[in-house]
Amino acid sequence: MPESPFGDETGIARMVGDWAAERVVRPTDPKSSARTPEELHRDAGVTITHDGIGAEAALRVFDTVLVPATRAQDDPMNLAYIPSAPTRAAVAFDLATSAANVFGGIWEAGAGAIFAENEALAWIRELLGWPSTAGGTFVSGGTSGNLSALHAARATARTRRGGRPEQGWAIVCAASAHSSIRSAGSVLDVDVIPVPQDDRGRLTGAALRPVLEAHPEICAVVASAGTTNTGTVDELDTIADVCQDLGVWMHVDGAYGGAALAAPSARDLFRGIERADSFIVDPHKWLFAPYDSCALLYRDPELARAAHSQHASYLDGIDREATNPSDLAIHLSRRARGLPLWFSLATHGTARYSESVERSLTTAREVAAYIRGSEHLRLLLDPMLSVVIFDRPGWSEEQYTAWSKHMAITGQVLCLPTRFQDEMVLRLAFVNPLTESAQVVEVLETLR
Repeated sequence: MPESPFGDETGIARMVGDWAAERVVRPTDPKSSARTPEELHRDAGVTITHDGIGAEAALRVFDTVLVPATRAQDDPMNLAYIPSAPTRAAVAFDLATSAANVFGGIWEAGAGAIFAENEALAWIRELLGWPSTAGGTFVSGGTSGNLSALHAARATARTRRGGRPEQGWAIVCAASAHSSIRSAGSVLDVDVIPVPQDDRGRLTGAALRPVLEAHPEICAVVASAGTTNTGTVDELDTIADVCQDLGVWMHVDGAYGGAALAAPSARDLFRGIERADSFIVDPHKWLFAPYDSCALLYRDPELARAAHSQHASYLDGIDREATNPSDLAIHLSRRARGLPLWFSLATHGTARYSESVERSLTTAREVAAYIRGSEHLRLLLDPMLSVVIFDRPGWSEEQYTAWSKHMAITGQVLCLPTRFQDEMVLRLAFVNPLTESAQVVEVLETLR
C-alpha cells in the first residue's frame, strides 16, 4: 500500500479520539461567551500555514480558544432559542458515524446505515399514526426539511392540476409559522399567503377554508406543531378537514414541538396529524440528538421521489426500487445523520424518550405555575408545550436586555428577550430533562 502524503496519522486519530471521549462526559461551561474575530485571531494566531502547525497545536487552539468561544447548548440552564440536549450515547455515536464515513445517499453504498435510520424513522411514523408505507429521510435541519417537503407539494400539485397556474403557485400559513417557510417560498418562487390566527395564536380550519377557496393556486398548507416563539400547536384536526375537502397538501412543521408526540400528556394536541401529507421534526431539538438532524417524512414517499430524484449518466446505475434517501429531499451527497438518534433509541428505548419529553413538559408547567402565582411576574400564555412566555410589568426594553446579559455572563441562565404582541417579553424553552424547576424559579426571583 503506498504511503499517504499525509503521513501516519494514527497518533493524531487517537489524540483527537481521547479529547472527544473526554468531552462527551465533561460538563460544559454554561456562559454565553461569544468573542470578537479580533480577540479570537489574537489568541488563536495564524493556524493555516504552508507547513502546518501540527496536530497538537491545532487541537490546543481548538480546546482552549475556539470551543470556549461557543455557547453550551446542553447546559440545563440554557433556556434560550430552542437549545439541544443530546444523550451522551447520541453524542458518542456521532463520532462513530463520522469515523465510519458512510455515504448515506443511496442504498447500494450505505444500506446498513440507511436501514438503521429507517428504524428510527419508523418510530416517528408510528407516533404520527401513519401507514407502514410512509417513509422519509434525515436532512440537516428544519429549513431544509420544510423546503424539501414544500417542493414535493408543489411538484405534486403541478402533476395533478396539469401544470403551473397563470398567477404562479402559493402556500399558506399563519404569521406565527417559522421564518423558514417564508424563506422556502422565496426559494421556490411561490407566494406565501398569511392566514389570520385565532385568539390563542393558532391556524384553524375555519380561517383557512375561505383562503383556500379564494386562491386555487395554493399548493400547500403549512401547519405548526409547536411554534418556536410560543410553543403553540395549530388546530391540526380542522386544518386536515379543509385540506382533505379541497385536495391541498398538508405539511406539518414540528421541528421543535413534534417531539411531544412521544408524550402521552400532550398527544391530544396533535389530533389530525395522522392525515398530514408531510412532517418534520428536528432530533437535535427535543429528541436528544446532536446537531444537525431533521427527520423528514412523507405519507406517500412516491410523490417525494417523483419530485426529488436526480438523473444523470453517472446515476443511471442506481437501483430506483431501493430506499435511496437522495430521492427524498433536496440533496444528493449526505452523511447518515440519523444514526446518532438510532443508536440512542436502540440503547435507551423509546420509553425513556417519552419519560424525558414528559419531564420537560412538567418543568414548563411548574415554572408557569410559579409565574402565574407570583407578585412580580405575569404569565402571558398558558404553555401548550414547553415554551413559557412571561413579562415583568413595568420594565423597559433596556432592563430586560441588561438582566438577560447579566444572567448569561454570570452563567446563571440563558434567557433571551423576545417579542410577543409587539412587546418585549422573556421566554424560556425547556427541552433538557435535567433542567430543574426549582433552580429556574430561584433565578426568576432576581427579577423582583
